[in-house]
Amino acid sequence: MKQKIILWFYQLTLLTVLLLLSYSCKKADNNGDNNNQTGTVTDSEGNIYRTVTIGTQMWMAENLRSTKFIDGSPIPMITDSIIWGNLTSSGFCWYNNDSTTYKNPYGALYNGYTISTGKLGPSGWHVPTQAEWSTLITYLGGEFYAGGKMKESGTKHWVNPNVDATNESGFTAVPGGNRWDYGSFYLIGTISTWWSTTTFSDSTIWICNVDNYAAQVFHGMVNKKYGFSVRCLKN
Repeated sequence: MKQKIILWFYQLTLLTVLLLLSYSCKKADNNGDNNNQTGTVTDSEGNIYRTVTIGTQMWMAENLRSTKFIDGSPIPMITDSIIWGNLTSSGFCWYNNDSTTYKNPYGALYNGYTISTGKLGPSGWHVPTQAEWSTLITYLGGEFYAGGKMKESGTKHWVNPNVDATNESGFTAVPGGNRWDYGSFYLIGTISTWWSTTTFSDSTIWICNVDNYAAQVFHGMVNKKYGFSVRCLKN
């Protein structure tokens, strides 16, 4: 009888340990904390970004917040809406012109002319082409499902509902909002839009985005005067 009690006690203890391990792993997956994040990369002004390996690609796991090009030259910061709307050269800004609130974790918003210089990102990294975005999206199950796997889970940064957001890829998309081509800011908390380097015309570039209402990744082409986020890909 005593041996049966001891055996039962050990079995119960083992089951408890297994359940705790299972819960811990599931929690880590849901938060995107222990996914494929592999290290860090530093840009030309010393900003440090987490990186993540997804399939055959290595991505920054944070939006770019550099105010300088790869060669160290400054990117003009444009706060005035009229100047932003008339600009036909490089420029960046912080959402609502408020770096204290929005630099972390949302990063900067860059216009398309900045992207077209080919000089943005940490050394050894680049703004992805539309084809490289498509490689990521395909690996994550296609455009109808990839967004949920890319979005940071929960509603710390995303407005409710953050539909199907699991961040199982470790990409950790956050909703940094956009800046209109006429200079106003919009959609913080509900959308994350990133530039590609693939041009559609002299004045338009392909972009992709995710929002809080769907697991889908959307594509489109927009005027270079808009302000969007940037994620860089390792060369």
